[in-house]
Amino acid sequence: MGNKLLEVKELRTYFHTFKGVVKAVDGISFSLEEGEILGIVGESGSGKSVTSFSILKLIEEPGVVEAEEILFKGEDLFRKSEKDMMKVRGREISMIFQDPMTSLNPLYTIQQQIEEMLKLHGNFNEGQRKERCIELLRLVGIPNPEDRLKSYPHQFSGGMRQRVIIAIALAANPKLIIADEPTTALDVTIQAQILKLMKELVYNEGASLILITHDLAVVSQMADRIAVMYCGKIVEEGSTDDIIKNTAHPYTKGLLNSIPRLNKNLNRLEQIPGMVPNMFDLPRGCKFAPRCKYSKEKCLVEEPKNIIVGRGHRTACHFPLKEGYILD
Repeated sequence: MGNKLLEVKELRTYFHTFKGVVKAVDGISFSLEEGEILGIVGESGSGKSVTSFSILKLIEEPGVVEAEEILFKGEDLFRKSEKDMMKVRGREISMIFQDPMTSLNPLYTIQQQIEEMLKLHGNFNEGQRKERCIELLRLVGIPNPEDRLKSYPHQFSGGMRQRVIIAIALAANPKLIIADEPTTALDVTIQAQILKLMKELVYNEGASLILITHDLAVVSQMADRIAVMYCGKIVEEGSTDDIIKNTAHPYTKGLLNSIPRLNKNLNRLEQIPGMVPNMFDLPRGCKFAPRCKYSKEKCLVEEPKNIIVGRGHRTACHFPLKEGYILD
């Protein structure tokens, strides 16, 4: 690690609808180093998935994407043509989606679907493509890969289908993998296996990973750094240790408190009060203020700016937390 692979600066993605404008992503900036795993976490509707689609320029009308820069390996993706982006997607940046059954075509064999990626982004003959398919299935832990190549998606379990999706994502040796809720549809045992596999593959293959999830417990086990999103903004970002042990934003604290723990004797889980606000009618000031037990008058009228609360640790809060107390 050490060299910047991805730098996103002032990314905004707005959806202009008949009901009004939805600011799905509203001026976020973050970076990713080579070989690093970044977890982006937040509730549904926080803008996590829209961020990933915006980076890959996959947002369609009525969405409008604006950015100061989206630098990947020093080149600005935001100013690339669609033709150039087609060379980037799959070859340089791959994406893993949450539902493997809808990501795989039920009419084609596993071999045909992996080979499609190799034909698009590789220079292999027919024999080399088959060998690469077998190598990829073996890499992601699918037994008897030579025989399973001719299988169809419905002949695989959910966990095995997700392994196939990961194999397709790795086919062209991308530098960056974006995984959007990759284990949501899987049971907890398979989820743990898939996450362990992804972490090992990222480090062994020398790639970087952006892991998008609503589950802070998952990213705490996977990520080197975590960015917490709420209503289209990053409200806290820092190393995993800082986010977990030196939490600065009340929203992050609420997410942590809602995780069940075996060493706590609780009758019921803690929860963040209230609901995520209507994206067509966001509150003034801090968007989390109506749900925050620490909010003050300033929070309701003035939007907080990012402040540094530690080395590489920033938060957008007027009154950041420190060891559970408010700093006045």
